[in-house]
Amino acid sequence: MTDPRRFYLHRTRDITGASGTGRVADGVLWTDGSASVRWRGEHGSVVHWDRLESAERVHGHNGATMLVWLDEAASSASGAGG
Repeated sequence: MTDPRRFYLHRTRDITGASGTGRVADGVLWTDGSASVRWRGEHGSVVHWDRLESAERVHGHNGATMLVWLDEAASSASGAGG
């Protein structure tokens, strides 16, 4: 991956009663595989994860929250000339 990728968290059920439903957070997957998540709402915060998988595991709530990509994944064969 050569460029950061934007995503958001879409929650269909609010298991904990803390964040509500719909688009609850915005995020960036960084080129080193780490991720930053900015929570929306009255009590917003920013969390940085060493791996995106950790954020998905903690906040996915067994399918109640989906990660939705805003940017396409870069192709491994970029076609850039030198």
